[in-house]
Amino acid sequence: MLDVGMKAPDFKLLDKEGKSVSLSDFLGKKVVLYFYPKDNTPGCTRQACAFAGSYKEFQNKNVEVIGISKDSVASHVKFAEKYGLPFVLLSDPELEAIKAYDVWQEKKLCGKTSMGVVRTTFIIDEKGIIERIMPKVKPDTNAEEILASI
Repeated sequence: MLDVGMKAPDFKLLDKEGKSVSLSDFLGKKVVLYFYPKDNTPGCTRQACAFAGSYKEFQNKNVEVIGISKDSVASHVKFAEKYGLPFVLLSDPELEAIKAYDVWQEKKLCGKTSMGVVRTTFIIDEKGIIERIMPKVKPDTNAEEILASI
């Protein structure tokens, strides 16, 4: 179980251009690392668009935004192009980072139980330490809530 003050687990995943990206690539910058269930779904789209709309403000504060889901690189390309998403999207089909950050959990929907990604955001400081964990965030207000706190 991850907690505030712990070293954030490093990972190596492919971005929407097919390039390998690690969390450690961003040492020296604060990172907003958000995990979301699926590209092109209503909540995930609203969350991504909110981050895109605030991206310049994040950049001005030397903060990188990284979104991770288990969708493919091809899916991320279409998602990013369709909505003009300027930040890093990482593909985690093997659930490497998703499980390392403990966001692969049992979910209930319409009486059915299944495993899936629970929408969660981590704020990671410039040294790679978890500064804040935001479980079950609201897609519409996640970006502005983070901006107000950093």
